[in-house]
Amino acid sequence: MAKTEAITMPVERTTPFDPPAELAGLREKRPIAPMAYPDGHQGWLVTSHALVREVLADRRFSARSELRHLPTNDGGRSGQAAPPGMFISMDPPGHTRYRHLLTGEFTVRRMRQLTERIEDVTRAYLDTMERQGPPADLVESFTAPIPAVVICELLGVPEEDRERFMAQGTTLMRADVPYEEKIAAYTAMQGHMKELVLAKRAGPTDDMLSGLTRSDLDDEELANIGFMLLGAGLDTTANMLALGTFALLRYPDQLALLRSGPQEVDRGVEELLRYLSVVPFLVRTALEDVELGGELVRTGETVTISIAAANRDPGRFPDADHLDLRRHSGGHVAFGHGVHQCLGQQLARVEMAAGYPALFDRFPSLRLAVEPGEVPLRTDMLIYGVHRLPVTWDQGQ
Repeated sequence: MAKTEAITMPVERTTPFDPPAELAGLREKRPIAPMAYPDGHQGWLVTSHALVREVLADRRFSARSELRHLPTNDGGRSGQAAPPGMFISMDPPGHTRYRHLLTGEFTVRRMRQLTERIEDVTRAYLDTMERQGPPADLVESFTAPIPAVVICELLGVPEEDRERFMAQGTTLMRADVPYEEKIAAYTAMQGHMKELVLAKRAGPTDDMLSGLTRSDLDDEELANIGFMLLGAGLDTTANMLALGTFALLRYPDQLALLRSGPQEVDRGVEELLRYLSVVPFLVRTALEDVELGGELVRTGETVTISIAAANRDPGRFPDADHLDLRRHSGGHVAFGHGVHQCLGQQLARVEMAAGYPALFDRFPSLRLAVEPGEVPLRTDMLIYGVHRLPVTWDQGQ
């Protein structure tokens, strides 16, 4: 296949839970395929589990934003260098410095210590849902606010600022929003975060951002780190909670497994992460010529790695297109792999492990209030999920 025959990024979904069908064919026939990018760049698409992990673990592939090209229409502009503190778009040693400062804040032990608070927040929103009665939009009533409250409390964002941050974050994550609107939302969000950093320096409180003011980070670095953590904490877990609930409602046998015990909850969380893959892709750029899967990726060429395709690879996960909460899903790449593996993955796991059982324990008759085909999917967003999830339940249970 010559570069002139390059594919474009498959995006059309035919079912709510499965990635675009073309990805499976590519993974089987050509797991690294030439791909044309919206800005005219000629790069690659990787779809197999083994090659995705290989790219993410290879330091010859860079995460630097100024080098990359994005595979969607949202990415038709040249990248710019990451501002200080935005370490997810950096390579070592800059990435290492920032990540080291934050690693202690996101340990498994620290996140498990948060379990009680997360359960309290979850219980409070369920109380409100129960009091208001059915029907409800689960996204608005439950799955969006819980991660928002948790990450805002961790960072020390005042309650009166949270709704504003959430609205700005949503604008940034929409793939169909004009570039100028995204810049405006980004600028506003950054300005509010800088104000918050200055407030923490003047009067530290018991939160992560205040703790970081005692490091050698300057105000710009702190604001960018806060912005990055807030954006990540608002969107990804919220969509896993919503889309995961949708999937469990569609597969009651799997819901029964989830509700059968704590061990099954943890295993179920991992399987839902694998099966749903709400972060559909990541991108890396070759810093030198690299042979990958029998192809030569040349210096400067961007490689898009399909997280969704890798997590459905039957060579790694037998019967991969089926949701099976009895499966041991270790090795999935829903949180990435290598030095850039998601820093907040343990927090996401705790929120999901608290959220799913509490929701179904409170409302055992929970069901969709509309036909499954009427649930609006987030195909217009960088993070996949549902815009709304209308549900109902029997009162007085």
